Amino acid sequence: MTTEAASATPSAAPAAASAAAASFAALLGKLDYLSPADTENVRQAYRFADKAHLGQLRKNGDPYITHPIAVAAQCAEWKLDAQALMAALMHDAIEDCGVTKQELVEQFGPQVAELVDGLTKLEKLEFNTREQNQAESFRKMLLAMAKDVRVILIKLADRTHNMRTMGDMPRSKWQRISSETLDIYAPIAHRLGLNFTYRELQDLSFRFLHPWRYEVLSKALNRSRGRRRDLIAKVQAEVEGAFHKQKLPVRIMGREKTLYSVYHKMDSKNLSFSQVTDIYGFRIIVPELVDCYTALGILHQLYKPVPGKFRDYVAIPKLNGYQSLHTTLIGPVGTNIEFQVRTHAMDVVAESGVAAHWLYKASEPNSPTSQSLGTQWLQSLLDIQQETHDSTEFWDHIKIDLFPDAVYVFTPKSKIMALPRGATVVDFAYAIHSDIGHRTVAARINGEQRPLRTELSNGDVVEIVTGEKAEPNPAWLSFVKTGRARSKIRHHLKTVAQEKSVDLGERMLGQALRSEGIAELPEEQGTHAATWDKLLRFTGNKTRAELLSDIGLGKRIASMVGKKLALLLTETGVKPDTVLISTERYTQSADERVSQGVITLDGSEGLSVQYAPCCKPIPGDRIVGYLGRGEGLVVHADDCAIARRLRSRDAERFLEVEWADEPTRAFDTTVVVTVANGKGVLARVAAAIAAAEADITHLDMGDEPAQTATDIHFSVAVRDRYHLAQVLRSLKRTPSVIKAQRFKQPKA
Repeated sequence: MTTEAASATPSAAPAAASAAAASFAALLGKLDYLSPADTENVRQAYRFADKAHLGQLRKNGDPYITHPIAVAAQCAEWKLDAQALMAALMHDAIEDCGVTKQELVEQFGPQVAELVDGLTKLEKLEFNTREQNQAESFRKMLLAMAKDVRVILIKLADRTHNMRTMGDMPRSKWQRISSETLDIYAPIAHRLGLNFTYRELQDLSFRFLHPWRYEVLSKALNRSRGRRRDLIAKVQAEVEGAFHKQKLPVRIMGREKTLYSVYHKMDSKNLSFSQVTDIYGFRIIVPELVDCYTALGILHQLYKPVPGKFRDYVAIPKLNGYQSLHTTLIGPVGTNIEFQVRTHAMDVVAESGVAAHWLYKASEPNSPTSQSLGTQWLQSLLDIQQETHDSTEFWDHIKIDLFPDAVYVFTPKSKIMALPRGATVVDFAYAIHSDIGHRTVAARINGEQRPLRTELSNGDVVEIVTGEKAEPNPAWLSFVKTGRARSKIRHHLKTVAQEKSVDLGERMLGQALRSEGIAELPEEQGTHAATWDKLLRFTGNKTRAELLSDIGLGKRIASMVGKKLALLLTETGVKPDTVLISTERYTQSADERVSQGVITLDGSEGLSVQYAPCCKPIPGDRIVGYLGRGEGLVVHADDCAIARRLRSRDAERFLEVEWADEPTRAFDTTVVVTVANGKGVLARVAAAIAAAEADITHLDMGDEPAQTATDIHFSVAVRDRYHLAQVLRSLKRTPSVIKAQRFKQPKA
């Protein structure tokens, strides 16, 4: 959509009216597929839009209404329905002319109004950056498109006409608009199978991004076209003769690479123009699906195929529904020529993608040819939206999926799954179902156990192993490739962190309240509902859960909130228990006492509690808890130098923590083993650790060359200090081990 409207001079009005009428007459000539009633509705929409844009001109002096007419004409090429054409004619009415959505609902019905609204940019909201504004606009457009694909078809027609008339715009706008088109709109067109529009948008963007390069390459291509005319004619004659001999009726069309695709190949592979050999190709259109393979055999008998250059997108279509056989053959004088073989139905889908649904409706109303094209991706937009409420994060997820150079893999039941190139086992698991992704613990690829970060290749058979209590690992975010997987993982981690921090905050506030002489937190409902309301007004939180989460994440100090809550409760007649106050506050010496009550840890706390990597505390160590700002509770060993430095600066953020009698899992700690270097030493040390029933989670030998005596750092998972002592005894008894001890950070 554009905002290039300007006021018209009075003398220009008659000429403008006749130009607009001529444009609309040309549009009407394309509407023979609509009923008379639908055509009249389109005419009414034109009159409304013409009146709304009265007096506005485009940069080239044409009446502004000629732009909506051109957009509608492109939609008519795709045989879109009357509602889409009406929306195309009025797509700038809300944004540029002050028309309200309610007016459109009253005159043209809710569906047309929804389409126009989906195409309208957001009101001028207060966004922090232009990028955030743009991200929010695209988010709105993409979600409208996910509900009704006609939105994006009209938007692509709009952008195509704007790019065709870009020469009338100031050069200062060329870079921004062309980059946006190349990075966003062209990939969306490709994702939806609109290949003709995709190629045109790429070429137009290239033309205005790099005018000089475009001009030079265009001249080179014209010269090449003249030199190769005889070769192309010869190949076409030979191919036509071969098919005529086999009595297979086909339609043969020459095909030329677009300027942008030639430039992109030269740029990405560092080639000169003369080194790009596959500029020309042919498209073979056959009657039936089985004829595709017959035609392929005829071509391979005529010219020799280039090994490794055959692709069967008929048996395994691309993500956007594209189907065709691709083969590269060595033609006359050793020139590589690409052939694409497809049926007429496949050709319509290949060029028009999701728009093929409307192209087919007239002749085959029940044909499912392209009704489901792109729907998988469109549905994934809605899935991602449910987990992602931040517009910039949403757009980051979508951009990942806009460039889906696909790989095709199989489930153990031989179902084909298409994923973007570079996708991993975890992406595959989330593509099946989010619950499968969340509970993934291992995977087998082609029958072999493989790491979860393994990138998948074409033809892989992937089997996912799940665990009942498994949860997503934050480290997965560093290697997953699909927007769906990334949004699902982030949403789960945020949800779990929220739940865990609420639980921790509740325990901490309860302990703080006990220190004020009140045994337990009051109920949220009933007699103390007003007390909670007053407390939330005091803290500035909207809900009790939000307040407790803030306490659990360290954004609020539990003792301060506890004092205020105790004061509010005494106002309602609740009396503090002086015995409880004495018990809670004075059972410890002044040195040991911390600002809040004791929290018991057993390792099952999840993301709301972190065990400090600097000292790696394990059960049996004396520990303290530091309530980091926004990061929840961080547990340090009592003698940790970093913890002591934090305590001297932020004593009120420390609280007392202690180990549960029976921790639920093993904890990592670091052991330094000094060994006499020699053959098999590492294997013997690893065997000694395994003999003590400890797992090695990480190994570091440093970057220095091996010496006579070498330090090896092992991260080992142990149950407690007693278990660690067993590991150290086992190591010390091992031949070649000079010394084994727990690693401690040097004191500050």
